[in-house]
Amino acid sequence: MAKPMGPTGEFFRRRDEWRKHPMLTNNLRHATPGLGIALVAFGVYLAGEAAYNYFHRPDPHSTTHR
Repeated sequence: MAKPMGPTGEFFRRRDEWRKHPMLTNNLRHATPGLGIALVAFGVYLAGEAAYNYFHRPDPHSTTHR
């Protein structure tokens, strides 16, 4: 069983209620739907491009310029 709050605890509980308001919680997540998926996809793209460039480097002794 929880200990009952005294007058000080009640004072701070009432003052902190605004922090749990629905307009203030998870606002960024709802404002930018799909941002997480887009960042992961972009990271996979960058890793894939870096791997491709690593394995398909032009020969340093070749005379042709592409």
